[in-house]
Amino acid sequence: MKDKIFEVLQRIGRSFMLPIAILPVAGLLLGLGSSFTNETTIEMYNLGKILGDGTILHALLVIMNKVGSAVFDNLPLLFAVGVAIGMAKKEKEVSALSAVIAYFVMNISISSMLEINGKILSDGSISKDVLEGTIASVCGINTLQMGVFGGIIVGLGVAALHNRFHKIQLPNALSFFAGSRFVPIISTIVYMFVGILMYFVWPVVQHGIYALGGLVTGSGYLGTLAFGIIKRALIPFGLHHVFYMPFWQTAVGGTMNVAGSLVQGGQNIFFAQLADSAHITHFSADATRYFSGEFIFMIFGLPGAALAMYRTAKPEKRKQAGGLLFSAALTCMLTGITEPIEFSFLFVAPILFGVQVVLAGAAYMIAHILNIAVGLTFSGGLLDLFLFGILQGNDKTSWFRIIPVGIIYFILYYVIFSFLIKKFNLKTPGREDDAGEVKLYTKADVNARKAKVNNVDGVAVVDELSRDITRGLGGKKNIDTVDCCATRLRCTVINPALVSDAALKATGASGVIHKGNGVQVIYGPHVTVIKSNLEDYLETAPDMEYTESSEDLSGEINKKIEDKQENEPNADNEKKVVKTFVVSSPITGTAADLSTAPDEGFAGKMMGDGAVVTPEDAIIKAPEDGEVVFVFDTKHAIGFMTDSGLSLLLHIGIDTVKLDGKGFEVFVESGQKVKKGEPLMKIDIDYLKENAPSLVSPVLCTELEDNQKVRLLKTGDIKAGDELFAIDIYE
Repeated sequence: MKDKIFEVLQRIGRSFMLPIAILPVAGLLLGLGSSFTNETTIEMYNLGKILGDGTILHALLVIMNKVGSAVFDNLPLLFAVGVAIGMAKKEKEVSALSAVIAYFVMNISISSMLEINGKILSDGSISKDVLEGTIASVCGINTLQMGVFGGIIVGLGVAALHNRFHKIQLPNALSFFAGSRFVPIISTIVYMFVGILMYFVWPVVQHGIYALGGLVTGSGYLGTLAFGIIKRALIPFGLHHVFYMPFWQTAVGGTMNVAGSLVQGGQNIFFAQLADSAHITHFSADATRYFSGEFIFMIFGLPGAALAMYRTAKPEKRKQAGGLLFSAALTCMLTGITEPIEFSFLFVAPILFGVQVVLAGAAYMIAHILNIAVGLTFSGGLLDLFLFGILQGNDKTSWFRIIPVGIIYFILYYVIFSFLIKKFNLKTPGREDDAGEVKLYTKADVNARKAKVNNVDGVAVVDELSRDITRGLGGKKNIDTVDCCATRLRCTVINPALVSDAALKATGASGVIHKGNGVQVIYGPHVTVIKSNLEDYLETAPDMEYTESSEDLSGEINKKIEDKQENEPNADNEKKVVKTFVVSSPITGTAADLSTAPDEGFAGKMMGDGAVVTPEDAIIKAPEDGEVVFVFDTKHAIGFMTDSGLSLLLHIGIDTVKLDGKGFEVFVESGQKVKKGEPLMKIDIDYLKENAPSLVSPVLCTELEDNQKVRLLKTGDIKAGDELFAIDIYE
């Protein structure tokens, strides 16, 4: 039951992203329009000749101001359509049209009930005995003030009707109205009665909302702290949108009379004051308490955490980690999108996320205490700080106070993260025990580019990234819905057991979250492109299901790949082998093909290609003459560079990293030159058999070029020094 609720909430949360996506543009128009038509601003900067009344720019800015206001004034309708689109599984355009119809029908029904019961008089005015603010004009209709809740009620209900009836079959005489045509019909009928019901129910809800808003507001700074902590703690579950939207858009976040109108919701209050900024001395910090603190930890705090992770990365991985962390920190500072950097440590070091939740929550309270009143449209990045803080002036927003607090936060994040990472040896980016991990975090960028490249004949190549994601989700047949938010691919699957985390992470995902049938795959800000490409791929993808026992299917796919390679100009049968390198076994035991490894990451060649050997002798020896590049801290694996230039990884056992070095005795160190057959380490076979999932040990070539291919030379019994596999280089 809990999983089902989580799945529904996840889908609701992602459906919020569609109407929210327009807010930055609307806020930009409103911010620029209101700022540069403000007489005080024009006089302060002597811009009367350029922006004064009667100039072309002034007229354009007035239009921009009104356009931006139009979006915020009609958010309930936008939410009705956005939620309906987000929650509909198929034919989303029908759901959107039905939501618009249902929204007007519901409000007209409420308006009629208000007129019948004397709440709205015959001349259209509101009766004096009606509580102020409970009735508002929505698209010219006098109805109950429901805010975005009204839109959400419509969106959810219409989507449910749509998913239930969009394939309905009717008798022949009524067949024209069957299928998707039935959805707006049933939506009209249902929401006529919903409107009548809301007339009786919503006033009770209104009083409850006002009471809840009063409770949070009445809690003062502690209420702000609680809000901030809860919002940040919900980030991993993708439910933060569900939590904060009522505070931003409804009376839960407070009410205020602005320019003669009662405005509900923290964000709405700020933008109403922004539109009337000429008559506002200082924007309300009680309204902006739900977002002003974000500028402190998004622009300053989390970049400090990124610097700490970079400085604590291993020297040999610092360059790779730096690229990842710099990109994530820059995204956070400019746009306020925190998930790329948060998810870089959430899954590997939850204690750091706990610190982030507390510090971020405190930032909301600190901003409230300091009377900082900077608004935002989507998230607390530099762009919103400039538009709704700096541009509005320190007198109205107290934005300058963000800087000293932010500097303190930068230092706090850097010091605390550095201390905890070193103290508990946390495996943040660049500190992993597996040499391939850092690379996997950025592989999606490469794959995304590959997916867009055309061959020389102008024919589009296979979208390999979308194909791999589809397989990771269990195949097209297992995928129910696909959507995304700012950083996450959000999918609903039919059978969660078919989802392969290893396969999804191999596509460049930094983490995978499971809850019931909901799967969230974290990619970063470029996820919208991934989602769009995946939807295009699914339209023509084979309707099949991938399971661990799909041997025949896997064989068929592999055969198609081999046939394609044979027909290509650079295929093995048309290209000549110009050179071959042989890699000897470092282990005495039983050799087998890499695909038999009991780990999807190795079997899928995500770390490289080679073979596996199950040890029967305790001594692991150098496979060739070469140099030890690195020895993992947990001693379970060694990076090796042969004198011929091959990069090898000797990984003893599966999941042996969890043993923290127990069962291993290493004889070499990084940078040491060795000869073939010299001992590298000694293992306790009995201990590993008892404590590790498997003793099967991959021997991999980790950096193969396009013209290089691994060929297995021996299976079965093998001795250390015997030829294990060859690497053929084609012309």
